[in-house]
Amino acid sequence: MSTGAQRAVAPTTAGMLRYWAERDPDHTALRWEGGQMTYAELDARSNQAANALVAAGVERGDRVAYLDKNSPEQVELYFAAVKIGAVPTPVNFRLAPPEIAFVVADARAEVLAVGAELLPTIDRVVDDLGGARVLSIGGEGGAGRPTYAAWRDAFTPDDPAVPIGAGDVAYQLYSSGTTGRPKGVLLSHANLVAETELLHDVVLLDTDSVSLVPMPLFHIGGGGYLLAGLARGATCVLVRDIVPPALVDTLEREQVTHTFVVPAVIQLLLSVPGVAERDFSALRCLAYGASPISERVLADAVRIFRCPLLQVYGLTETTGAVVYLPAADHDPDGPHRHRLRAAGVPAPGIGLRVVDPATGTDLATGQVGEIWIRGPVVMQGYWNQPAATGAVIEGGWLRSGDAGYLDEDGYLYLYDRVKDMIVSGGENIYPAEIENALMAHPAVADAAVIGIPDDRWGEVPLALVVQRDGGGGAGGAGGAGGEVTEEELIGWCRERLAGFKCPRRIEWAEALPRNPSGKILKKDLRAPYWEGRDRMVG
Repeated sequence: MSTGAQRAVAPTTAGMLRYWAERDPDHTALRWEGGQMTYAELDARSNQAANALVAAGVERGDRVAYLDKNSPEQVELYFAAVKIGAVPTPVNFRLAPPEIAFVVADARAEVLAVGAELLPTIDRVVDDLGGARVLSIGGEGGAGRPTYAAWRDAFTPDDPAVPIGAGDVAYQLYSSGTTGRPKGVLLSHANLVAETELLHDVVLLDTDSVSLVPMPLFHIGGGGYLLAGLARGATCVLVRDIVPPALVDTLEREQVTHTFVVPAVIQLLLSVPGVAERDFSALRCLAYGASPISERVLADAVRIFRCPLLQVYGLTETTGAVVYLPAADHDPDGPHRHRLRAAGVPAPGIGLRVVDPATGTDLATGQVGEIWIRGPVVMQGYWNQPAATGAVIEGGWLRSGDAGYLDEDGYLYLYDRVKDMIVSGGENIYPAEIENALMAHPAVADAAVIGIPDDRWGEVPLALVVQRDGGGGAGGAGGAGGEVTEEELIGWCRERLAGFKCPRRIEWAEALPRNPSGKILKKDLRAPYWEGRDRMVG
């Protein structure tokens, strides 16, 4: 797959760590606020954790879950799990407690390592975790829960030497579900190795790279990007919380050469006082994706960071980036300015089609259809959901659920979402989850959730609500279900959903437009809010 001179150093992610621990043991693998770790140390600590997992009864194919903001312990646990054929399963710390419990129980996790600050969240749903053994990352432990460090350090750093193959599952990442239940995306070692080759070709991560990892490790844009750096022997700098002034300091102090962020983070960085005077001379690539970016923000980023910018498009189901917009197409004043609206061109080894979703027939240049993707990065499937897997993988092609078109030069342009998914600040949000929460309120007769443009987050959820007995309007009066206000409905959602999923606004409607079969016409609902925009998704 790779067109670069250097190919993957091993067929598995565990093999990659072993390779660099032997070849360059004293090179720094990870840095974070307050510490650092060499490749040899990461290899040894993950061996200790692997042996601890075996002693705890974890076997090949079992899930090892972790819930924390970005931390070195999660990286150790990732490699510990894959070294014994178990499956690392990071959990989104932004989820509401019932959502976290669902993911842990659905994965049937044997172990759940939890950051100390998140233990109170787990205590609220501890009986719904499916029996997972809980460890505390940091803190005092207690309540029968050992600290991760003490648990790990009770074992030797001998490599467990469990045979694993490229086809074994090496990551289970949860993506939001159209029915309100997230699905576990199964990524193999082969998928992840192929993605590291792809990123080497387009981002050019290497052993002398200092790669900043600010996106959360439960996302493919965080965990997958981290693995791409470690696969090339780079030094990866973990960021626990995205605080714009501190992030600017880190970019400068660490002499960061590469990073991946969502556009919302770029905008936040550009708003830091004095950012134009900071030294970003080490930056060789600023990659971004997962949501729209405005031309103004893009132009400011080119001026301030003075480095190549690279847009990427992909899905968790494609192990991340599969399409990229090269740095040469990021000139707002250049001859190809129109390409700033494009997602880009397929990465090496990636097949791309735009088809009629009903027939699977390829469409002509310029015609909008569903984007289909093929290549070694396409997932194995969804955990315990063969029907859902079969619905999206057909003859090796992944049906992305995104709509777009190809121009005469082979550039892909995103147009809309076949499945109505909202991407807000890099987070995938499915309207069905929010609609289900709203419809449970006694004052709500009907509801539809759409994504509307937002300068900071790309898009945010807006709920259009019909109240019972025709109530509602600007004052938010209820009907037979009782009076309800916009603030009350948003609060109702916050009790049931992660904060980023909750609607930012509620608008009242007398009725929602539907087609003859009763389906809400969300395209019609979205149209007024996106009028004048170049594209409706990022």
